[in-house]
Amino acid sequence: MTSPPVAAANPQPQETVPVPPPAHARSETQILREILPYLRPFVGRILLALALVVAGKIAGLAVPMVLKKLVDTLDIRTEPALLVLPVGLLLAYGASRVGMTFFAEVRQIVFARVMARVSRRVTLQVFRHLHALSLRFHLARRTGGVARDIERGGSAIADLLDWMIYTILPTLFEIALVTGVLVWMYDWGFAAITLITLAAYMVFTFMVTEWRTRYYRAAVEADTRANERAVDSLLNYETVKYFGNEEHEARRYDISLQEREEAQVMSRKTLGLLNLGQVTIVSLGVTAMMWRAAAGVVEGTMTIGGLVFVNAVLLQLSAPLNLLGMMYREVKQAFTNLERLFGLLDESMDVRDRDDAVPLRADRPKVVFEHVRFGYDPRREILRDVGFEVPRGGTVAVVGHSGSGKSTLARLLYRFYDIDGGRIAIEDVDGVLRDIRDYTQDSLRKAIAIVPQDTVLFNDSIYYNILYGRPDATREEVEGAARAAHIHELIVGLPDGYNTEVGERGLKLSGGEKQRVAIARALLKNPAILIFDEATSALDSKSEQAIQSELDRIAQGRTTFVIAHRLSTIMNADEILVMDKGEIVERGNHAGLLSQDGYYAQLWRMQQQERSEEPAEEA
Repeated sequence: MTSPPVAAANPQPQETVPVPPPAHARSETQILREILPYLRPFVGRILLALALVVAGKIAGLAVPMVLKKLVDTLDIRTEPALLVLPVGLLLAYGASRVGMTFFAEVRQIVFARVMARVSRRVTLQVFRHLHALSLRFHLARRTGGVARDIERGGSAIADLLDWMIYTILPTLFEIALVTGVLVWMYDWGFAAITLITLAAYMVFTFMVTEWRTRYYRAAVEADTRANERAVDSLLNYETVKYFGNEEHEARRYDISLQEREEAQVMSRKTLGLLNLGQVTIVSLGVTAMMWRAAAGVVEGTMTIGGLVFVNAVLLQLSAPLNLLGMMYREVKQAFTNLERLFGLLDESMDVRDRDDAVPLRADRPKVVFEHVRFGYDPRREILRDVGFEVPRGGTVAVVGHSGSGKSTLARLLYRFYDIDGGRIAIEDVDGVLRDIRDYTQDSLRKAIAIVPQDTVLFNDSIYYNILYGRPDATREEVEGAARAAHIHELIVGLPDGYNTEVGERGLKLSGGEKQRVAIARALLKNPAILIFDEATSALDSKSEQAIQSELDRIAQGRTTFVIAHRLSTIMNADEILVMDKGEIVERGNHAGLLSQDGYYAQLWRMQQQERSEEPAEEA
């Protein structure tokens, strides 16, 4: 049976409700203050570009003035025999027109670097800030929405600088210049008409733009939501296909698209009203000016050249005046986009380096957990009074059912979160045991490498993903790490070898292949502390046996923390911790825990039974 069209499956969206300003709303003045520090290194270029703008406006005003002189010189009332071709005025007219374009283009060349560099630096700062935020933020974020906000905000910076400094301000300067010249050459009547027209134009533009900004903000919000849903759906492509939910995803996406459509329609309707009002005001002002100029010619107080001058000035002024309204509208929209971009910088950094933090220098360090308490949500505690010690160069394993808090221990050791109580300490090379909060985060994480249970790779080559463990490593070191992880032979057997692309999140590789790449990446980092978070969970029994001995060899000489599901992989650990509901309920070595005949012994018997049944199932 044919599925109904997607659009028909949804109710018509209601009229767009304007979105209120976000909680981190900023005024235009605040946004400009935040951009100013990025402009200071370019003061020289900015002043030079402004000088070129002023020169261009003066050259532009010279065009109608030279034209007036030219018309007056060629006045038809003069005897034809006395007419002489005014070569100098003609050359001046041509030079003035060339000067307008010349100064405008040179200004673009001078200021291009400023716009691009400031946009780049602000965007880079936001990107770095996002990486500096704790895991708490990234678990709650919507990747598509954040990416969209960065994209729009980065382009808005360049637009804002160009429009405000080199369009709006020069246009206001040109208006003042033209008004002054008209008063100087004629009378205050022309200035009065100009000022009344400008005042009416600005009041109308301001009122309507403020009204329609809320519709633009609604369109931005709807666009962000649509992008979030699209990216989320595409990242989970396989899940969508597994459940045959293509139409369901299309309907969800179309709801966001309809919201965006309604907001955009309202935004464009109000734009049409704004443009119509602006053109009407400018046209009335121009008509009044020409009426007065024509009356002056009839009365004999103005020459034909004066009429031509006024007409040329008005035509020249009407274009930037119309542009002024459009630029003000675009500037308001740029401020809306920048508000969202700088809003990302407002996200608080839960985990910060202390002012007196020192770099961690470690070699087979001792790691100590003392009375550690922690919860992702204050209402639900995950770890309760957890305490243990990993000796220098020793291995401690943690086992327990899902949700018992095993992987949380690794996240806390990396300091993705700060604990709620107790202490986590690492021994420095000097033998001093310090709280991890006394070390810089960068040095702490450089000393640790992890092979996670869920390995996610970059959409790049296998070589790049292994090299990511230590970007300055040589090719020989990368291949050596791959050999140690038992994946080198597989890689060289691929058509593109180490240049093979792994696809989005590494989906072109099997689970076991991704795990081996992760192991190679961790080995290349050559860490002082090694964490295996169910590192062989994606391997079959045969592959697990082949790589387990290599993992044991790798762990020698390093302080190792193993989170395991398969107990056969941790039999040789110095100490095994059994966790349940965030607490350590049993501890000891493999033999000792079996003799206790407790939770660990039950798990061991269960897994041994499963392993004995595997050959029968294969047969």
